[in-house]
Amino acid sequence: MNPTPASTQAPARASGPAAPPGAALALGDDALVLSHRLGEWAGHAPVLEEEVALANIALDLLGQARFLLSLVGDEDELAYLREERAFRNVQLVEQPNGDFAHTIARQLYFSTYQELLYGQLTAGDGPFAPLAAKAVKEVAYHRDHAEHWTLRLGDGTEESHRRMQTALDALWRYTGELFAPLDGLDVDVSALRDGWLALITRTVGQATLTLPTGPQSGAWTAGAGRQGIHTEPFGRMLAEMQHLHRSHPGATW
Repeated sequence: MNPTPASTQAPARASGPAAPPGAALALGDDALVLSHRLGEWAGHAPVLEEEVALANIALDLLGQARFLLSLVGDEDELAYLREERAFRNVQLVEQPNGDFAHTIARQLYFSTYQELLYGQLTAGDGPFAPLAAKAVKEVAYHRDHAEHWTLRLGDGTEESHRRMQTALDALWRYTGELFAPLDGLDVDVSALRDGWLALITRTVGQATLTLPTGPQSGAWTAGAGRQGIHTEPFGRMLAEMQHLHRSHPGATW
């Protein structure tokens, strides 16, 4: 992953208790996988300005991933040499970009969760506090960006409204996993659900859209990514992400 732009540089490690590897790996994988998904928009975003915005969000997430994975081991090996079942990201972040509305719905759900989580982590002095202090400002922008587009698409044309509603419905089933407990994390992740739901409900209502009322949209609920069970698109994404590193092991530049 080196050399890297300044925007992907991880915050300095603070001395103190070691990070719980399970939590660091899970949060790092979340950021890494979503960063790659957003990077897939390069050359395909609807407008040039949006391509830059998505790339910047992807770089912010990559910086988070570097910090978190380095708490567990070698960041390159963890990113590029693990098999699919060894990744601990939630299934939400691995979902394909779909159309632009799907990308925005995914970002809205995840960034709102991340902002609440990092806000809690900044209050402590644990191993994640240095990251949280920097990342909470980044993800506030990520959420604002997703909210802006949710409002624009939801309260736009009949077609944009339909696409945004479809995206919210399709991805809702993956949101419950965000609030599953993480071993060793000094934050009760499940307690974030009410605040998350209030923020999402407000944004969706302002966009003249409807939030699914059940625990999930559809016939089943996702929730096994933290245990290493992933959806079919993830395997294809991982093969693409790891191809260069695996093809040229040990190469540096």
